[in-house]
Amino acid sequence: MSVAAPARRIASRSLLGPSLPFRPLKQHQQRRTAIFGSGGKKADDLQPTGERANPVLEDFKRDSETNPVESQQPQQRPQAGDLSASSIFEDDRRAQELTERYDAEDAKAAEGDTTQTGGKQRNPANMQQMLDPDPRGRERWERRKVIQLVRKGGRLTKQQLIKRTEREHVLRTHNLKTSVKKLGMVARQIAGKTIEDAITQMRFSKKKIAQDVLQQLQYARDEAVVMRGMGLGSVKPEESAGKPSKASVSTSDIANTAPAPSDPQDVPSPVQFQLKDGKRHKVSDPSTVYIDQAWVGRGPFGRLPDYRARGQSNTMRTPWTSLSVVLKEEKTRIRLHEEREEKRKKAVRENVWTHLPDRPVQWQRQWYTF
Repeated sequence: MSVAAPARRIASRSLLGPSLPFRPLKQHQQRRTAIFGSGGKKADDLQPTGERANPVLEDFKRDSETNPVESQQPQQRPQAGDLSASSIFEDDRRAQELTERYDAEDAKAAEGDTTQTGGKQRNPANMQQMLDPDPRGRERWERRKVIQLVRKGGRLTKQQLIKRTEREHVLRTHNLKTSVKKLGMVARQIAGKTIEDAITQMRFSKKKIAQDVLQQLQYARDEAVVMRGMGLGSVKPEESAGKPSKASVSTSDIANTAPAPSDPQDVPSPVQFQLKDGKRHKVSDPSTVYIDQAWVGRGPFGRLPDYRARGQSNTMRTPWTSLSVVLKEEKTRIRLHEEREEKRKKAVRENVWTHLPDRPVQWQRQWYTF
């Protein structure tokens, strides 16, 4: 033999060793063929294509024969064209449609028991449950106020008169991601300025928190105009607010009309006075909104990990701060200036004349200086 092992050892290994599995040569049968059949062609497949049965086609032919008129679809009539959005007549048509819709809604609301609020039909009975939950308590409170008014003879206190004649709006922002010291400097910067000057200061400020304060000031200004009616002294009221007037429906009428010249007597003259801190201030419109007060409030502290060397970490306390502003009109500062002037003149008129100025004594000592 050509191998190195003896023949007896090879024979013993072949007899004692495990035998390999014997697989007969049989054609492999796929699983789908074994389950569903041999895969041969059916009788329908052997028929020609034209002779095969099609139940859907037969039903369609049967319906077409029974109802020949319904099977034919009627020809659609062409739709009329519409004006493009850029047409000069589109504004007139939209304004006319809005006017007709508003008139129809008003007539419908007058006939029924519903009311029109915010463009929606609302039931006053359902709204009364939220707006007036305790009617008896409200009536008792109104009765007490009427009794107080009769006892005082209709006279109002100074604070009540100020509340009725002057407008004020308070806004507190959400917690901003900054510290009290950083936001406090911004609050002191905008305090005492008009709302437009404060917005300009925050717009060109280099501070990171100035952009958040800018957004809050714009929101406070819009809220004061909508909720309190502040800053609308130079705006003339219209006859129908929120609805297009019939006189101004046509765009040709708008082009022909010109703004009427303002009466010089109606325009208030500028007022110049001295503020409490000694600065000179000039007011051309008493309804101008300004920031009377601005202060900050400490919010909750957050947690931020500070990873150090050797697997160590510290927990930093990140501050959150809120900003509160009080918006008033310039007529309030004019009133405060007039009160200070009246107080100063009263002190000059009523006090007894002295040949020495009435000023506090300075540098007092416990021994004689002569």
